[in-house]
Amino acid sequence: MLELRNPHSVLAALRHRPHDVTEIRIAPGQPQGAWADVVEAAQRERISVVTQRAESNSRRVQKGSVKNERVGIATATVREHAGVAKPEKLFELASEPDSNSSGLWLALDCLQDPHNVGAIFRTAAFFGVRGILMSKDRSAPMTPTVYDVAAGGVESVPFCMVPNLARSLESAKQSGLWLLGSSEHATSSYAEVLPDRHWMLLVGNEEKGLRRLTLDTCDVVCGIPTRGDVTSLNASVAAAILISRLSPA
Repeated sequence: MLELRNPHSVLAALRHRPHDVTEIRIAPGQPQGAWADVVEAAQRERISVVTQRAESNSRRVQKGSVKNERVGIATATVREHAGVAKPEKLFELASEPDSNSSGLWLALDCLQDPHNVGAIFRTAAFFGVRGILMSKDRSAPMTPTVYDVAAGGVESVPFCMVPNLARSLESAKQSGLWLLGSSEHATSSYAEVLPDRHWMLLVGNEEKGLRRLTLDTCDVVCGIPTRGDVTSLNASVAAAILISRLSPA
């Protein structure tokens, strides 16, 4: 079970799979903003809404110092999203014989920061990404942080976690997707890539980038040229730039 604190992630779960939301806990008094919408939606679905005792500022000791911390008490208990059982389900649109439109999919190769994973899900949902393939090993688990940072993106973008990413990438190719790797060492610029086909964008680990076996499956590898003194970008920021470039209009 997950404890979610972002009301937008809770609202998305209530909209897509209300049967997986088991309880809402709110502060005393009238709920405000998006939490008011959460309570209204939960009541329509006959989900338990519990009013908790108010907490203001707590004080806790951390490494010999006293730290003031505001305690957020509005939360929701939600079952983890099961995702798509088989990666081939993600690629069905691309494999349709009469599918002439372009589309975008993602593959995350050993991303380990849940904030990056959540931010990528949010961007993917904003730009209408068709699906996300994720490596199961050496990757960030789908923690509450991922759901809350995604602000509902986990609920609206189909995803599948697989033990063998390279094998699933070959399946994506067979379904008609072209694989685009991203690397800061690439000689080709992302500006040269056009959203003229079904692309799957591959995003690598925050420190090491794409694994060699993953790179070997790519049809094209591109980078984002620097224009200043900083020579690299955060993984989720780089992914957002590339997703924006590749998303069909």
